[in-house]
Amino acid sequence: MPDNPSQRCRYLSDQVAIKLAWELSVDSAEQAAMRRITEECPDCDVTVNSVP
Repeated sequence: MPDNPSQRCRYLSDQVAIKLAWELSVDSAEQAAMRRITEECPDCDVTVNSVP
């Protein structure tokens, strides 16, 4: 996870988009970490591209 808050938001956005596109699971610890980070990223959008 990047130290810079603006990079964390982008990293999280990319991570969520990839997990959604590939239908990957998230365990409870990962979900809790994602929720904490989203509080720092109120204006962060997630764009999901379909996979082949």
